[in-house]
Amino acid sequence: MPNLNNHVILVTGANRGQGKAIAQHLATLGAIVGVGARNYDEAEEVAKMVGEEHAFPVQLDVTKELEWKSAVDKIINKFDKLDVLVNNAGAFKRKPFRETTLEDYQALINVNQLGVFMGMQAVVPQMEKQQKGSIINNVSISAFAPISKSSAYAATKSSVVAMSKAAAIELGPTGIRVNMVHPGGINTEMVTQSKGVPAYYDSVPLGRIGQPIEIARVVAFLASDESPYCTGTEIVVDGGMTLGTADE
Repeated sequence: MPNLNNHVILVTGANRGQGKAIAQHLATLGAIVGVGARNYDEAEEVAKMVGEEHAFPVQLDVTKELEWKSAVDKIINKFDKLDVLVNNAGAFKRKPFRETTLEDYQALINVNQLGVFMGMQAVVPQMEKQQKGSIINNVSISAFAPISKSSAYAATKSSVVAMSKAAAIELGPTGIRVNMVHPGGINTEMVTQSKGVPAYYDSVPLGRIGQPIEIARVVAFLASDESPYCTGTEIVVDGGMTLGTADE
């Protein structure tokens, strides 16, 4: 099990779903976790649930550059370091290509693409100073295996892959690692929409939908010193979904 004792980690979109599970799991491994969220009250609730000795709330709308600067400055001023950034916050919209508006596309770009870009830029100066850091971008299998009615979403996710790989090449000599996690269907509100788990997941090779903790465990590996030679890496966590169904 990874050891994250005294690692200072910022997780975005940590007030719900995968982000909440990631924050909780990293804290159990000894990390001090900044629970980043656009809704500060929800960030406070999660931080209290995790425990004040291992978590603190951070006001962070990932589409706002000033909030990125404020969040990172707050962490550095308090702890004098920032070991890991988990870019988890994301937005999803399914809409036929011909009906997707420029406003729809721009909204997804702002969160899924520019939010990751601004986050990486915000933490790099401190990580370069430390000569060590781990950036983990929680992306999606849609980056390489998009579903129907998701062209704009898939485009923003694939852009993060290219950006992450280019950044990994550039930042590697400074001691900063940049890696990616690609979740498939995970049992969160984004997937179920309060309608229960879709029957489709019975047909994927592992025969079930994924759970948020399964993403959190992969994030923990990439955040820890157990993955020191991993950069530009893509880890797919989809129960075999992108291999095809297990139907006979």
